[in-house]
Amino acid sequence: MGTLDGRVAVITAGSTGIGFCIAQAFVSEGASVVLANRSEEKGANALARLNVGDRAVFKKTDALICEQVEELIDFAVEKYGRIDILVNAAGGSDGWALIDSLSNEAWQKAFDWNCSSAFWGTRRALKYMLPAGYGRIINISSIEGKLASKMAVSHYIMGKHAMNGLTKATAAEYATRGIRCNAICPGPIETELMQEAGAQVAAAEGVTYEQFLQAFADDTMTKELQTVEQVAGMALLLAGPLGDGMTGTLYNVDGGTAPF
Repeated sequence: MGTLDGRVAVITAGSTGIGFCIAQAFVSEGASVVLANRSEEKGANALARLNVGDRAVFKKTDALICEQVEELIDFAVEKYGRIDILVNAAGGSDGWALIDSLSNEAWQKAFDWNCSSAFWGTRRALKYMLPAGYGRIINISSIEGKLASKMAVSHYIMGKHAMNGLTKATAAEYATRGIRCNAICPGPIETELMQEAGAQVAAAEGVTYEQFLQAFADDTMTKELQTVEQVAGMALLLAGPLGDGMTGTLYNVDGGTAPF
């Protein structure tokens, strides 16, 4: 028997990168998963790779649109009759610039992408989790939610700090009602998003993409980038029965980057 037998998980940005690896870990332990992404092509590819039949479905969702996030949660309950686990993995930023040149639009989008999307999903999921007396909410934050070590990404740093605050507030409000909420703060991982955005951020910093990646690795004690599998392992711990005593905490998977 798997540690997540019978559980239902919703994973935003679940078709690629960290979200997809978490989906793989969850289904391997018996869960059913609902994956969300803006790309139907990526969603179909993710389902084919999981290859678990009716235990995985995809719903096209733009995490920047409140109504679509709420519809995603409702869809999961309509499909499987419940929602036990929510992984808010959607996040990112664009319009990178130093603060004196950063646009209002980029700032607001980063807040919505990293924090509002998690708030919308959490609020809707609680509608179903509270009557059930059980829920696991896992926010995929970043080491930049604790630090501010990179240039031209102040809006991303802000969004992840805000997500961490939402994590602690959710845990405090619902700890006695069967709900656990934690955040995972990964260090540098070369995901598809990193590959797409990294070159642009590097250009904004005036360095090459390779130098950009090396700077991340150099910040760690291990001098290595982290992996999606390492993050998925932490998510599996938090989602399963061994995570019952863990809430309101920000867990680093960062190779020793952050001192706290």
